[in-house]
Amino acid sequence: MTTYSEFSAHSEFAVPQPQLGVDDKIRCDACPVMCYIKPGMAGACDRYANDNGVLVRVDPLVLLERTVGEGGEVVPFGGGSWDGSLVAGSEKFVTAIGAGTTYPDYKPAPFIVSSEVEGVDMVTVVTEGIFSYCGVKVKIDTDRFIGPEQSTVRVKGEAVGHVTTGEYGSQMLSLGGVHHLTGGSKKEGRVTCDALLELCNGKPVELTIDDGATLIIEAGKAPIVNGQMEQRMRVGCGSATIGIFAKQWEGKTDEVVVVDDHITGVLSEHQAGKLLGIPDTGIKMKGRRSTPGRYFQVAQPGTGWGGTDIDDPLTILGPFDSKVAWPGLRLLMVSTTGEHHAYYELDDELKPVKRDLPEVLVESVERIAENCEPALATVLFIGGAGGSLRAGVTENPVRLTRSVKNALTYVTCGGAPVYVWPGGGITFMVDVTRLPENAFGYVPTPALVAPIEFTLRLDDYEAMGGHVGHVRPLSEITEGKGVRHRDDNPWPLTPHDAKRSHG
Repeated sequence: MTTYSEFSAHSEFAVPQPQLGVDDKIRCDACPVMCYIKPGMAGACDRYANDNGVLVRVDPLVLLERTVGEGGEVVPFGGGSWDGSLVAGSEKFVTAIGAGTTYPDYKPAPFIVSSEVEGVDMVTVVTEGIFSYCGVKVKIDTDRFIGPEQSTVRVKGEAVGHVTTGEYGSQMLSLGGVHHLTGGSKKEGRVTCDALLELCNGKPVELTIDDGATLIIEAGKAPIVNGQMEQRMRVGCGSATIGIFAKQWEGKTDEVVVVDDHITGVLSEHQAGKLLGIPDTGIKMKGRRSTPGRYFQVAQPGTGWGGTDIDDPLTILGPFDSKVAWPGLRLLMVSTTGEHHAYYELDDELKPVKRDLPEVLVESVERIAENCEPALATVLFIGGAGGSLRAGVTENPVRLTRSVKNALTYVTCGGAPVYVWPGGGITFMVDVTRLPENAFGYVPTPALVAPIEFTLRLDDYEAMGGHVGHVRPLSEITEGKGVRHRDDNPWPLTPHDAKRSHG
């Protein structure tokens, strides 16, 4: 248990009833740990504390305010009083950040808030879910080899996930999940929970991959692979790069090889080169030929050219065909990011001799780099909203699931939009960078605590058997600590009006 410094004035609205203990301790029933908390102390989760015999939520409840006008920007507020009404000048939305939880009990959610939007009575059910069944998916924009698929990902030596299938220009990790949180040793569960919490709250985490790389991942920042910060993700595979830039190479070079771990492209053989009338050059490639101008497995995966293990691109070439090639043939070799490039001319023995990159080719190499997007590490929290969390919304939980699948209920996470997976249950994903800072917490069961809100029409809430007796108007909720919410998020009460900002 740790000492706390202050409590939120609103917290009594958001916590379960404490149970009296001995020596002025109170027992918190906000999670299965059931801490006994001394006066002036916080529980093991640092989320609840004993304030002179009253169990309070330490973190402030976060509310969002949107000015209704040009742009509809979401602005910070707090510290002043407000009546809670949704007037023409502003709208307010109660997030679940700092709301508290009723898990694992059947009690109604901490906040069930009514409001009026465009003449329609709405309800938002607000709770912090405790997720043992959760994890993160990490997208790492790099061509560099980070480790074989299915390799174990570790933090502080403990297994926390694995490498999964790579996607176009990105490596992917699957971290967390119930088996790492609860199915291994206590240390594995604790380390996994700590790593997920740090990633979800935008903190850097060092990961090591068996038979692979060491990574530093921070959501929304460039990934660091083996101590090197990535600058860009590839413009496409080698074949796609040929297709994009073939016209820009016409007449400036005789042959181009775009080196790529997955699909290496060769201009003269590629359909793009054929359409431009580029003649055969007699080039011989190592690797497995696919369709014309496309080669697989020219080298092993690695951190060199185009995500391969090579430092010298000539190692993927065989001898040029003397019946086709000619002295002075111009050859450009380049990677899918433009990070690596080399220019050669064939000598009288048809062997490539390295030359300075001609000025006429500089722009095309720079154009490849220009078309590569900045490398980022993306962290998506994924959790399943089941169990007693749904019981806090309605006495018949399957109706909530059906309402979400029928798009009658709009799900948000800290006010941010989520993707709800098809199929059974309410399994959702959210980009953690779209939530306010430090939106996630934990309980030492171990499990993550994440905000979740369900917004729907009041009549739909009544029809699903919701806890209508616990609905309170927005005006009863005390003010919270304001934050500036990302204005490219859809406004949770009117998501259909969303306009994304990419500036």
